This record gives sequence, C-alpha cells and structure tokens, in this order.
Amino acid sequence: MREVNLRAVDLNLLVVLSALLEHRHVSRAALVLNMSQPAVSRALQRLRDTFADPLLVRTAQGYDLSARALLLQPQLSLLLNGLEQLIVTPQFVPEQADNLIKLTGLDLDVALYVPQLVKHARQRAPGMRFEVVAQQAEHFAALDNGDVHFCLTAMEPVAGVDQLHRMEVDRMNVVCLMDAQHPLADAPLELESYAAASHGLVSITGLGPGVMDEELARFNLSRRVQVRLASFMSVADFCEGTDLLFSLPERLAHYIARHRNLVIRPLPQALLQRQRQVLFYLYWHQRYHQDPACIWLREQVAGLRAAGVLTPPGAVLSG
Repeated sequence: MREVNLRAVDLNLLVVLSALLEHRHVSRAALVLNMSQPAVSRALQRLRDTFADPLLVRTAQGYDLSARALLLQPQLSLLLNGLEQLIVTPQFVPEQADNLIKLTGLDLDVALYVPQLVKHARQRAPGMRFEVVAQQAEHFAALDNGDVHFCLTAMEPVAGVDQLHRMEVDRMNVVCLMDAQHPLADAPLELESYAAASHGLVSITGLGPGVMDEELARFNLSRRVQVRLASFMSVADFCEGTDLLFSLPERLAHYIARHRNLVIRPLPQALLQRQRQVLFYLYWHQRYHQDPACIWLREQVAGLRAAGVLTPPGAVLSG
C-alpha cells in the first residue's frame, strides 16, 4: 500500500473533486465553485497526481467517472459532511439534550441555589443530567482540572484567574445568628457586647481569622472564637441552646434558622457602616466557555436571577 503524507495533500482540492465527480465536467464544476475553468483544470491535474488515477475519463457522451472515482464519490461525500460537522458550531437543542453537567459548591450554597436551577432546567431540557460534586478544599481545583463545569462559591480564586469566568448569582449582608434566648437577642447589638460574646466561626479553608476579626481589629477589639466549623450545615445544632453567636451571610442564616429556635439580628451599627456585602458567583473555566450546553445553562441562571427565583427574600430582620 502506498504511504500517503497528509501534510502534502491540499484538502481544499477535495471540495473541487466533489464538484467534478458530481457534475463530471470541468466548466460546470468551475461555475458551481465560482472558479475559473483553468484553475479547475489545474486542480484536476493535481488530483490525478494525488490519486494516481484519471478520475474523469472521456467517453462518446462526454466525461464519465473512472472506476476509482466511483469508489471515491460516496466516501468523499461522507468525509466532507464529517468535516463540515467538525467545524460548524454545534447547536444546543434543550428538548433533545442529554448532557451531563457537573457542579460543585459548599453544601449550603448548593442547597440554596441549585435545586431551583435544576428544576427549571429539567422542565426545558428533561434529558439533561446533573451531578453535584463534593467541594474540594481548594475551591477552584475542580474547575482547573476539568472535573466540573461550574463552581458556586463566595470565595475568590488566587491562581489561574485569567482562565476563569464568573457570573454574579447573589449578594447579601452579614448578620448575626443566635439562640432565641441568647442574652443579646432582645436589644440592638453594641460593638463591645458583640466583641465580648462567645463566637462560632465557619472556616471553609480552616486557615486564618474570619472577616469579622479583621473588622473588629480596626476598632482595637477582638473576639473569642469558641467553636470553629468546616461547614455551614451544622451551625444550627451548635448555635441552638448555647451562648454562641455566628456571623453569617444573610440568606444562609435564614436557611439555617428555619424551624429552629434561633433569631437573626443585624450587626452592630459601627460594623454595618463598614460592611462589605458577600458576593456569590458561578465560576466556570475557559475550556467550557464556548460549550453550547454550558452557555445555555448560564443563560438560565441569568434569567432566574433576573426574575428573583434564585434569590427569594429572607425574613425581615428585627432588632
């Protein structure tokens, strides 16, 4: 079998060959291809050299296909169609989709936002599948490794930022969560009493102080962190019936406080004046930026957020 060096083959000639085999005439092929007749004649000669075959042969009725060309024609049609499908931008049809979308995030973040998204998406793309992947210690490693399509988090990446895209999903203030019988539950929080209270802290990374520690330091105050947790899901169990006070993003606090003997209070006024809102983002890697299914899902997130479906209002704060 003759070895073929594909790098030496001009693939543009295959388009010319397809027209020649279909029309079996140089002039008619030139017209269809919007090429000059001499250019198509030169292309035919190069094709004959490439295939070591005349391809078009003269008969009494005009040109006809050689035996090799008869074999080539159906194969060439499949090849060109395959190349076209390879290059054309794939279309996403929700009703026909069976894509698997993988997301990661902290348990409570997922519980707050993902069920509404999945319900909405499956109503429009019933065959689409979803998998929630356990959150890794390094929030963005799964995106970088290609293990997931999306990461939902309030954390900020420290590396590979140029390869990440994000969309804001929610923003909220920080509030105080405490037992309904807590000594500080019945009056507005003062800065000094807040600092002197026994605090619980949710530390996802397990490293360093919390944001409130940094804010209190600006007033030359510090707090006592009596309990440090790695997840939001157990906060209610540690808070209810104790003197612990947790400072949490507002919507997370409302979710945790549901059906529990807990109350939510605003931060001390001095901290409120300096408070930075907590921003939740949906992150994705550059590798999936142009993926049709991921583009469609991001559009669903944007639509749900605009309609207020992903961010239902929390209970009214008192105090």
